[in-house]
Amino acid sequence: MSSLFDRNDRFVDRHIGPSETERDSMLSTIQADSLDQLIEQTVPASIKRQEPMQVGKAMSEYDYLRHLGGIASKNEDWRSYIGMGYHGTITPNVILRNVFHNPGWYTQYTPYQAEIAQGRLNSLLNFQTMVSDLTGMPVANASLLDEGTSAAEAMSMFFGIRNKRVKGDPINVYLVSDRVLPQTIELLQTRAEPIGVEIRVQSPDQFDLTSGQVFGLMLQYPTADGGIEDYEALCAAAKENQVYVTVAADLLSLCLLRPPGEWGADAVVGNSQRFGVPMGYGGPHAAFFATQEAYKRNIPGRIIGISKDRHGNQALRMALQTREQHIRREKATSNICTAQALLANMAAFYAVYHGPEGLTAIANRTHKLTVALAQVIQAAGYQLRNEHYFDTLDILCSEEQKAAIRSRAEAARINFYYYEDGVRLSLDETVSKQDFKDLLSVFGGAFVNKQVDPPSRLGNHLRKSSFLTHPNFSNYRTETQMMRYIKRLENMDLSLVHSMIPLGSCTMKLNAATQLIPVTWPKFSNIHPFAPVEQARGYAQLFEELEKDLADITGF
Repeated sequence: MSSLFDRNDRFVDRHIGPSETERDSMLSTIQADSLDQLIEQTVPASIKRQEPMQVGKAMSEYDYLRHLGGIASKNEDWRSYIGMGYHGTITPNVILRNVFHNPGWYTQYTPYQAEIAQGRLNSLLNFQTMVSDLTGMPVANASLLDEGTSAAEAMSMFFGIRNKRVKGDPINVYLVSDRVLPQTIELLQTRAEPIGVEIRVQSPDQFDLTSGQVFGLMLQYPTADGGIEDYEALCAAAKENQVYVTVAADLLSLCLLRPPGEWGADAVVGNSQRFGVPMGYGGPHAAFFATQEAYKRNIPGRIIGISKDRHGNQALRMALQTREQHIRREKATSNICTAQALLANMAAFYAVYHGPEGLTAIANRTHKLTVALAQVIQAAGYQLRNEHYFDTLDILCSEEQKAAIRSRAEAARINFYYYEDGVRLSLDETVSKQDFKDLLSVFGGAFVNKQVDPPSRLGNHLRKSSFLTHPNFSNYRTETQMMRYIKRLENMDLSLVHSMIPLGSCTMKLNAATQLIPVTWPKFSNIHPFAPVEQARGYAQLFEELEKDLADITGF
């Protein structure tokens, strides 16, 4: 018997395709009286579950969002300046509304079939161009899963290339700077073990490139602690010894810093999160992978190429076809389902909307605020680890000083990165005047409203080359122009707003609008992955409930 309070608008009626009439017609065709009878006839009794699942009661979509709002409220949206590869960002509303919230962009996802994916492919070509220009590399792919995965793909690629003609014992040592992001180092170690690579984490000035056993090395630029180092001589030495150099780089910093492609990198990897994609407690975010022309046939993931259709018109396609549909699984370099097309498109549109001048302005503002904060911190008697930096300050301090800083920061609901030797903080484009005042107060400094640019702390690493010179990065500055551009590309695609998608939609087409709305709630989207666990109790509840339900559903 139904309750007076049961809602008549059920999720199952809105989101499971066949109507009752269609269901009955199919049952009649296969001569079954009911779904229960069909299950009895098709599922062996020995594996059929007898007891009901102990999962939560079904809710209407309205009730579900109210329930989830209560869970989200258990997360605490502090201002996080933790850095470590994740930064606050401002998603332009024209992108938030017309791409992130739009089933014309998120339902089709992976562009397997070029003929019905020209809009996505145009945007992904923008992503490739953006990455190639900013990194100073001639070839880039159209995104990967995350920064750690991208770094691991570079290691695997160069391990294979270096040992292609090596007989017997492979050259298997991979040198990793101890100033690479710790989560990247951990993923490299995990991926290295099964393929027989030996990871050595060291300071770059300890790298031995002459042993004959080193096939590659990895650097972070700027480093995990924010420093900007000159690696040109190291890259030259690596080249002399047939050692491949991979650099994990921050895209926004490359608007101001000389790109790795200009000082000897063989591959540049990283993520595009701070280009308009919220932190979301660690992801997902689209990674990038750029390399030299010589390795374009080994590059993981998809590459968008420019071709012509049968009428002679320009058309885009998936170049090289390194996909599971065309190459035996063990021969494919990557499964591009994990390449975050939607988020790569968001990052690409962010670059299109801001253009080179806008991105440079964001980078300059972030750097100048960092320098201004550093001046106050140093005046207060603290010592900085790095002479040259972009947006990150590594502050050396005693345990007593660190405890005092932490106490004042937490009182202001501010997160920093705390480690054995001190405190680290990274600024971003979200920092307002009030945020800056609050940061000053944490370090005992007073705000002085003076219109004087602080001196650059980028040293002699300044970028001189231009980037994003294609007209796509200068033609869409107003919201109206941008909205029309996004819609024009959307209309070149087949998505769920037009029909069922025959191929290449991953699971996004199965997600109801109600399921995607909470992704943009600040209490979910603004949480830094390294925030204290007590600030993410809502996430913890979701994880625990999902684990419990999956265990019950699967019988494990």
